[in-house]
Amino acid sequence: MNTTIHLKRTNVLQGTATLLPASKSINNRALIINALAGSKSEIQNMSDANDVQLMLRLVNSTDEIIDVEDAGTTMRFLTAYFAVTNQHKVLTGTSRMKERPIGILVNALRSLGADIEYMEKDGYPPLKLNGFSGQKTDTIRIRGDVSSQFISALMMVAPVLPNGLTLELEGKIGSRPYIEMTASIMKHFGASSEFISNKVIVPHQQYTPAPFTVESDWSGASYWFAFTALAEKAEIYLPKLSLQSLQGDSVIVKIMDRLGVHAGMENGLLKLTKKESQKELHWDFTHCPDLGQTVAVVCAAKGIKGYFTGLESLRIKETDRIAALQNELQKIGGKLVEEDTENWTLIPSSHLPGQVYFNTYKDHRMAMAFAPLATLMNVEIERPEVVKKSYPNFWNDLKEFGLV
Repeated sequence: MNTTIHLKRTNVLQGTATLLPASKSINNRALIINALAGSKSEIQNMSDANDVQLMLRLVNSTDEIIDVEDAGTTMRFLTAYFAVTNQHKVLTGTSRMKERPIGILVNALRSLGADIEYMEKDGYPPLKLNGFSGQKTDTIRIRGDVSSQFISALMMVAPVLPNGLTLELEGKIGSRPYIEMTASIMKHFGASSEFISNKVIVPHQQYTPAPFTVESDWSGASYWFAFTALAEKAEIYLPKLSLQSLQGDSVIVKIMDRLGVHAGMENGLLKLTKKESQKELHWDFTHCPDLGQTVAVVCAAKGIKGYFTGLESLRIKETDRIAALQNELQKIGGKLVEEDTENWTLIPSSHLPGQVYFNTYKDHRMAMAFAPLATLMNVEIERPEVVKKSYPNFWNDLKEFGLV
């Protein structure tokens, strides 16, 4: 049964998003590294997001069949972890997961010495891992413009390889903050690395157990910036965020400063209030692709023309997010025009409807990116349960602001 959620138009917002989740990007890296360090560390402020709960359950699982459901990060990190630690596993997932490419990571792991078979279609899950024959090389060349999760997966297992590992990144390097985040968490657990020019160098070394606290999720916080930008009046507080964050999506502070949101710390909370916005936004999303949907919706609704680059990776996410955005923005009179393979123009709406129904394409970020339009119109969103992937209590937080 296809459920929906109704959000009633509410243009004055005041309160605290008390249920903002911890960062699943940080959490999943910490879980993999902790496992490589012997699973002896206490990890605090664990995310209740489905992706993280899956990782927590699966990383130490003795089952032969590992079902990652729709969690891309979990699939990629566990493929490298199980392969290099010589575990015999079958990794599978949803039908959409079987459409998400993993060939670049598999090729890299095979060259290291892993025996991996494709069980259905070459280059895609499900995978059969048949063990690790010993390290065959200490240098791998890998494209820098593919998912940074491939690079992070290899980085995290590199210290346990007898000869360490050097990754030579070819071409444009996307999502660099995520690579730097991985290096920072590795360092917390005692493993050093160097990121010099296009090379990531990780020597052989031991991870050491260390207590770790996960910070709140900037990707989840981005939707509250959108609510602030679109509301008539807003004073919103967000907990456990740092302006000196490891997360690349903390750049939402700079983006939304141009779209009408002021952010500053007050009594340990991040306070969001309204300010004047610009008439145009030029932004490269190469290092923060998960913010693309949020920003596109705000621009479309506020009459701000957008000139965007770096959205290419959105095609291979939970859905084809470019196509999904194009379809749903039309419902409020906006357009996302693909000028060429690297450039998009956001043409804002000239007239907003009084109510609208949005499809989510089984994608948590579609549901949350379009929800802030409830400051301007009555909104109905299909399959609201998709938010469990990253922000399970999103609708409960909205209820506290009177939106549900």
